[in-house]
Amino acid sequence: MPRQRLTANRRGFLQAGTLLSLSTLTYRGAFGGDTPPSERVRIGFIGVGGQGKSNLKALLKNAVAVCDVDSRRLAEAASMVEKAHGSAPVQAVDYRKLLDRKDVDAVLITTPDHWHALQTVNACQAGTDVYCEKPLTLTIAEGRAMVNASRKHSRVVQTGSQQRSAKEFRTACELVRGGAIGKVRHVLVGLPAVNFRPPAVADSAPPVELDYDLWLGPAPQRAYNEKRVHYLFRFFWDYSGGQQTNFGAHHLDIAQWGLDMDNSGPVSAEAKARFNKDGWFEVPEWTEINYRYANGITMVCGQSQPSGTTFQGEKGEIHVNRGVLQLKINGEKVAAKDYPKVDVKLYASANHHQNWLDCIKSRAKPICDVEIGHRSATVCHLGNIAVRTGQAIAWDPASEQVINNPDAAKLVEKAYRAPWKLV
Repeated sequence: MPRQRLTANRRGFLQAGTLLSLSTLTYRGAFGGDTPPSERVRIGFIGVGGQGKSNLKALLKNAVAVCDVDSRRLAEAASMVEKAHGSAPVQAVDYRKLLDRKDVDAVLITTPDHWHALQTVNACQAGTDVYCEKPLTLTIAEGRAMVNASRKHSRVVQTGSQQRSAKEFRTACELVRGGAIGKVRHVLVGLPAVNFRPPAVADSAPPVELDYDLWLGPAPQRAYNEKRVHYLFRFFWDYSGGQQTNFGAHHLDIAQWGLDMDNSGPVSAEAKARFNKDGWFEVPEWTEINYRYANGITMVCGQSQPSGTTFQGEKGEIHVNRGVLQLKINGEKVAAKDYPKVDVKLYASANHHQNWLDCIKSRAKPICDVEIGHRSATVCHLGNIAVRTGQAIAWDPASEQVINNPDAAKLVEKAYRAPWKLV
């Protein structure tokens, strides 16, 4: 758990109200280390395989420490940093060792979903700013705990929903909120198919390079299986929520942004689903999830919808996906140069990682602040709760409670395996 030495050292500045007004130069020295010549924010990377490696490459100039429970991935990441800087970074298998250090100002978390909340909360408790990959959480209750920790300890927490920093998505949401298609009535959100790598295999002993007990962490104890770890973790309920939380965390996030629902969400969800006939993985391979918002807007999410996010209004529709923005008014395509002018201007970021770094220095909220990430993840989770229970879910976004459904309410949170505790 977080180390008292570091917590007291950093938290003292926060309690005195000092850190938020410090200059960048003083900010560097405030954490007890020498100010680096580059004035860079010093980052520790927790999880350095797959997307973690991509995040490391994007912020390699800031890397001072790397952490992974897989020794091969850890060694590869350390080699990348050493090659870039001429000296080896701090290396750790246990993320808590990074939170103990005075020379790590922020951490970038790219671990399986079941680790996100605990690592983020611990980092906030240690006085460390955080970039946490999407989906922000494994359960809805975790998200509120992360928001509370961020606010209590005055930490900058960016959710890795990078579409928020892409121009086509911002433009689409500005057009929607600016009335370009009239009153919005319906939203389509398209997800990709499950990309599990078949076939299933028998359980086995974990490989020597993997600290499997630490990989599991707060997840339930079970035998190692190579088709449940690394990328494939996302297709098992103990660790993730399938494409609903994988790509849904991107495209449902844009739906929330366009509908001006970053501090709220739908009031109901119901689902149809099909599962793999051979039981290779637990999450559904096809879904159709129907949501309704209190203002009457409806939304359908699943594999049968066009990939990306499509807003349908009384005058037309806007479809947006990566590198694609298409506006239709009365069924006719509108060229980009002829897009209507709207008064709505949303938070603009041209680079998701840089936005986080800028906010660490300014102490402003990043473009996908932890509250936003939590609310978007909640939409994903509500869909999965409807899938798992086979029941329509009534949701109160203000109190964040399932209404009159004890079975569904149980899935809002999940017990941690001892001795791990979230708070």
